Amino acid sequence: MEKEIRLKPIGIIHTPYKEPKGIPIQGKFEKSITGQAELFPEYVKGLKDLNDFSHIILIYYFDRSKEEKLAGRPFLEDEEHGIFAIRSPHRPNHIGFSIVKLEKIINNIVTFSEVDILDDTPLLDIKPYVSHFDSREKVKNGWLDKHFKSRKVPKRVKLK
Repeated sequence: MEKEIRLKPIGIIHTPYKEPKGIPIQGKFEKSITGQAELFPEYVKGLKDLNDFSHIILIYYFDRSKEEKLAGRPFLEDEEHGIFAIRSPHRPNHIGFSIVKLEKIINNIVTFSEVDILDDTPLLDIKPYVSHFDSREKVKNGWLDKHFKSRKVPKRVKLK
């Protein structure tokens, strides 16, 4: 069943990251960096009650990814893994998500910290992060677990 699905941005994400180099592997490892989601005026009403949450999920479009791959080398490895086992932007639909800390909302501007998104990225949706729904017990993290055994933030692997 091949059917085209059309999505439209609800806003633009602004961050200090102008290029992929220097972006943390996940925003939670750079807590002090902030960004903003600028919603288009017609979506501002949808922000009602969001300020009562500490964290939100930003869903966005990797608009600068021009390739699709079914395997890729993630940030922490020199070995390839299947695209659905990594968070590469070079996915079939170029969809990304980030859990960020909500700082404040003023009019159509949502300010957040713990950023790992390129500047001027199209925002597709915002969802509240709800620990009652989104947190799980007895989680296995596949190939990533070996990088977090020391409980420290892993460093990028050097290519062979």
